[in-house]
Parts: sequence; C-alpha cells; structure tokens
Amino acid sequence: MGDTVVNLTEWTTCGGCAAKWGAGPLDTLLATLASQGADASLLVGLDAFDDAAVFALSDELALVSTTDFFPPMVDDPGDFGAIAAANACSDVFAMGGRVVLALNIAAFPERLPHDVIDAIVSSAASVVAEAGGVIAGGHTIRSEEPIFGLAVQGLVHPDRILTKRAARAGQAIVLSKPLGTGIVLQGGEPSERRETVAGMRVLNRDASLALQALGTHVGAVTDVTGFGLCGHGWEVAERSAATLFFDSSAMPLYPGALDAARRGVRTGGDRRNRDHLEGRVRSSTTAALEALAYDPQTSGGLLATVDPASVADLATEGFVQVGEVAAGRAEVVLQ
Repeated sequence: MGDTVVNLTEWTTCGGCAAKWGAGPLDTLLATLASQGADASLLVGLDAFDDAAVFALSDELALVSTTDFFPPMVDDPGDFGAIAAANACSDVFAMGGRVVLALNIAAFPERLPHDVIDAIVSSAASVVAEAGGVIAGGHTIRSEEPIFGLAVQGLVHPDRILTKRAARAGQAIVLSKPLGTGIVLQGGEPSERRETVAGMRVLNRDASLALQALGTHVGAVTDVTGFGLCGHGWEVAERSAATLFFDSSAMPLYPGALDAARRGVRTGGDRRNRDHLEGRVRSSTTAALEALAYDPQTSGGLLATVDPASVADLATEGFVQVGEVAAGRAEVVLQ
C-alpha cells in the first residue's frame, strides 16, 4: 500500500451492512417497484424479493445479478476491499450461482491517497478472482465519505436456483459462519477484531457448493447480512410460510462477541432491526444472545434449511445447526 497510513473508519459515520436502510422503509420501496410489472424471463425479481435477481437466458442458463456497497467498517484498505467483494459475491452464492463478472462501485474523497484506493480495489479484484470471476470495469464518483462495493453477475441453471421461500417443516436450520461482526468490530479487543475480519474475508463459495451438492435435500437459502440472523430468518419464515425456531445457545459466535454483547455493545442497526421485527420475533433467551441474533452482519455466512440427515455432511464447510423449521404461522422464535 506504500507509505500512506489511514484509518478508514475515521472517514465515515456508519460502516458495513449496518449502513443499510432499515427493512421497513426498504419493504415500502420494493413494493412500489414490484407493482410496475416484469418480463416473463425474470425468474426472481422484486415481486419475490430475494438475495439477487435471476433472469432466464435459455432453458438451461440464467443470469444472477446483484449489487452491494457500503462505507468502511474496518481501518485497513485491503481488508475493506476484500470484505466488500466477499459480501457482494455472497448474494450470487446464496442463489446457487457461480460468479463470472463484477464491476466496481466506488465513491472516494478526492483527498484520499491514491495508494489507499489502489489497495481497496486490488484486494477486491483478488477476492473476485478467487470467487471464479473477473473485474471488468466500474464507476467512480467523488464523495466526502468513502464507499465501495461491486455489481456482481453470475450464472445458474434455472432449475437449480436456491431461494428464501423453500423451507420445509422438519428441516434443520444451519449457518456457515459465526455471528457478531457488528458487535465485535464496535467493542471487541484488537485480537478479536482481527479474527472477525479474517472470517469476513472468507467467501461463501464452498459453503454454497456444499449446499448445492445436497440437491433436493436443501430447502431455503439466504445469507446473513445487515438485517441480522433474526431479520434474514424472518425473510425465510415469511416466504416459506413456516415457523423458524432458533436455539440461541447453539449460535456460532466470533471470539469476544458474547462478552462485548454482555457489556452492552450495540450498533446503530440493532434498533432498526428490532423495530422492523416487532411482532415477528418471540424471544426467551438472554439479552446478550438476543442482541447477537439482531446484530447486523457484514459478509456473514449462509443460512439454510436442510433435511436433518444432511447436517453432518455440511460440517466440513463450517455449517452448524442453529435450529429447526416447524409448521405454523410465519414467525421467528428465539429460544
């Protein structure tokens, strides 16, 4: 990165997926857009809002398209670029697709040193290459606050799309990465933050391939980002018309996450998530574990429902069982 040293979080007011719009205002906007109609080739769009749009190109090939960008949540430019890229690619993997192409979306202060910008985009390009794709361009504007992300395109067979709406009663709920990114980055020790950043840089590619290998034994799939475990769990519950029971004691956590949550560390996204999910989540767990279930995640893991016999097959890719699906009203129950 050269000789320039910057702390990117000093350039921003809110970073990572905690900077997302609240789910309530977003739902209103999406409902308005969805009412405008869609092409018959649009297999997944705003009317069945999911992690990415899917457009049929032929009977055997469909395009997966997504975009994600945010202000820095970490100080190191290389970490920021890598996390932004892994987070953006995750939506393609959550849909069961493979990454092929990405475009940078960047807004940087003109006074931000050029070698810092180079570290961000170079690190992102390396992660996209690791995901199986290539950076083919992008667009950059001036901004007082640094913002970076990518528009990512992938491919999937139309008959093998993974969505949020396929959870079935009796299935196990599994999660591929620990929780607590927001809380640890906000109030964890330096060593704890470093380990969390390392986890955020990890792609969900192998986790997605493991789920795809299950075939019909996998139900719903999404990734856990700004709306937290409860928020993305609610999306699965609502779209699948099922009740999701989460065992909070089984949730995998980043080092230091539980201790920080017990000390009362929270991010700004915590309240927005709770407000949106009022009446949709029932909780009987401790305040700290509840906070970790609401905590906005950046580059979080894949959340999936699978047949119970398949849980052991997923352990090698880091999946942990965190609950089960039951018949009933759309609801999240945190125990």
